[in-house]
Formats: sequence, structure tokens, C-alpha cells
Amino acid sequence: MFISSVLDKANIYLLCKVDVRDMITQLCRPVLRIVPIRTLCSTVPQLEYEKAAEESLEKLTDYFDNLPDRVQVSQDYDVTHAMGVLTVVVSKEVGTYVINKQSPNKQLWLSSPMSGPKRYDLIDHRWIYSHDKESLDTLLTREFREIFGTEDIDFKSAV
Repeated sequence: MFISSVLDKANIYLLCKVDVRDMITQLCRPVLRIVPIRTLCSTVPQLEYEKAAEESLEKLTDYFDNLPDRVQVSQDYDVTHAMGVLTVVVSKEVGTYVINKQSPNKQLWLSSPMSGPKRYDLIDHRWIYSHDKESLDTLLTREFREIFGTEDIDFKSAV
């Protein structure tokens, strides 16, 4: 439907002998308004991304592994990290967090039972979600403080 509408408009413009540049500008302007433009994007070299992603996943794994020493966790609590995928089962009631590498996109992807899926780009040595500019450590700190009802959780050093 969109294509036929564009072609109809193109034919009208051509019949009216309007300059082609004006026609293209008029036809493309609505499309440019619809297509989201990604303002943040990970432009780091692949090797730098791989190193940062692995280091972040290792630090997060250590932090999650040591969390039961600082807060009371469910007997269901479990942490696993293998092949670029970190899985944290908080409890049956809360759910499971999954953080994984997406090497082709140079991103870390998060699946949170509280806030849903997010994709993080490496910007200035921090993992940033482009839609709200919030860092991965900030989101994890907020959500885990809420889950465990304590301010003694801070992921800043873990990511």
C-alpha cells in the first residue's frame, strides 16, 4: 500500500513537471520520521568489545556468586556462566535474569523478569541502553535492591 501510494504521488509529480529533487524530498520525509535512528551505537573494535564483554560477564558472575554472603537468598538461587551466557535464577517468585554476549552487534543483552529485554552498547567503557541512556550496572543495582529490600547492593564495580 505504501509503495503504491508513493508511485501514485510520483506520477502526479511527474505529470506536473515538478523538479525530481523536490519530489524525492517530499516522498521521503514521512519515511524518515517513521524510521528510528539509533543515537548510541557501539563503535569499538571487535577485540575490545570481546575483552570488555568477557570481563563484564566474569565480574558479574563473581558478584552474583557472592551475593548470598551479603543478603538472604531463596533456596532456588543459582548462578551459571558458560559460553557467553550468564543466568541468574533469583527465585521462583522473582524469576530469572539472563545476560549474554551478542558479538555480531557488539552488545550485551539482558533479559530481566522485572524490566524485560534490553540491549546494551559499550559506550565510554560502560554498558548503556540507548533508549533511556541507563547503564547496566544502574539497572541491576536498582532492581536487586528492590528484590532484596536493601541498599547494600551496588553493581558499579561489577560491570
